Amino acid sequence: MSTKNIGWNFDNSYLQLPEIMATKYSPVPVKEPKVIIFNHTLAKTLGLDFSSLTEEEKAKLFSGNSIPDNTQTFAQSYAGHQFGHFTMLGDGRAIVLGEHISPEQKRFDIQFKGSGRTPFSRSGDGRAALGPMLREYIISEAMHHLGIPTTRSLAVVATGEDVIRETSLPGAILTRVAASHIRVGTFEFVAAQKDINALQALIKYSIRRHYPELAEATNPALTLFRAVRNRQLDLIVHYMRVGFIHGVLNTDNVAISGESIDYGPCAFMDHYDPKTKFSSIDHAGRYAYGNQPLIAKWNLARFAETLIPLVDIDLNKAVEILEAEVNQCSEIYKKKSLEMMRKKLGMEGTIEEDNSLITKLLQWMNKSQADYTNTFKDLTNGTLSHSMYQDLDFQNWNDLYQKRKPNREIMKQHNPQVIPRNHKVEEALLAATNHDLQPLHSLLKALEKPYQETHEMKNYQDPAPASNEPYQTFCGT
Repeated sequence: MSTKNIGWNFDNSYLQLPEIMATKYSPVPVKEPKVIIFNHTLAKTLGLDFSSLTEEEKAKLFSGNSIPDNTQTFAQSYAGHQFGHFTMLGDGRAIVLGEHISPEQKRFDIQFKGSGRTPFSRSGDGRAALGPMLREYIISEAMHHLGIPTTRSLAVVATGEDVIRETSLPGAILTRVAASHIRVGTFEFVAAQKDINALQALIKYSIRRHYPELAEATNPALTLFRAVRNRQLDLIVHYMRVGFIHGVLNTDNVAISGESIDYGPCAFMDHYDPKTKFSSIDHAGRYAYGNQPLIAKWNLARFAETLIPLVDIDLNKAVEILEAEVNQCSEIYKKKSLEMMRKKLGMEGTIEEDNSLITKLLQWMNKSQADYTNTFKDLTNGTLSHSMYQDLDFQNWNDLYQKRKPNREIMKQHNPQVIPRNHKVEEALLAATNHDLQPLHSLLKALEKPYQETHEMKNYQDPAPASNEPYQTFCGT
């Protein structure tokens, strides 16, 4: 397929790394591809114009049935700790179409997810179902509009084929756009090979691609660790700010770019409870809302382990250095989290009592089963008419809070008026799998300006009605 009229500008630098890092491979063609949803705004951001293509041509492109000129598709090697257990993985159902350079000279991976078996598929079929791919589209776009670093979704294409999970489901392929797909698990894969040259090459490449300001660092491995650590902790602070629960924060889902990646069993919290989890396979709550900062530190410790040979020639000293860096995670996160909560509450400056004030509000919210998003929305808007705000504990807290003279303009920038409510996401996905895309488009429209009160979001602000059935999410594999 010609790239001229579209604007593709491929430069697959990842393939210049040692051969163990990737396998050149093509997507497996599908029977009858059809575009379900296409992200025109993102395409424009990438400098791409698909208007010269027919719908059939677009479907062939975004299913992998037709590959653009001047690129080489490939599957990446990586490993990962999944629920604490180390596993050799790799792109078992994903193919990188290529690295596209935008008009602003930004580099993006364009990846097909659900594009068929690869050498890393093991016993899997390499395919994906329509529902989970649309879920990733919804959540990744919502995260983007919430101001959270994230991979994004360019298109979802139905394959015209069914995939067999617990039942037969319509198949689909997602086109994911990412700063890169280099993960902590990528470093774990290289470390497992005990190939120092490959590790050096990966560190150098990662710095060049994501942290070019560190190019002259005297200790590249240590400097890279610190940079990744800071971005990852920033990301977790964002998760906590909006009540997001990733659901599967394995090391293979920790991108060194600092982007949030992989939206499988993710969901947003309704009433505040640090123990909130939704993933059907997270029985012990390893990835529950309140555990995410701890898991981030654990994942960063695994990253640090991969860098030991290149931090210092004395391995014992290298371990000591990296342990100290990992141990700083708790204090760094604590400071970032406190700063974030001050902004959510519009508290300017710092006083010693702030931490206690924040803790007491969260304790009240937990006890009262108050909705996380709507409580901060009501505080931001000054609309405390709900009966729960008549509670004496809340009123006593509010009296102390008002003495801080909260700045509502600051609050408006950090407290969304709307999030992707789980029941509304499910409604949209169910309708879409039954060939009704209107609820999907309406939901996406409501999520476009989450910090502004708009008419479109009115029907999307309430939590789900009370139910005896706990809400569960699934990996979608």
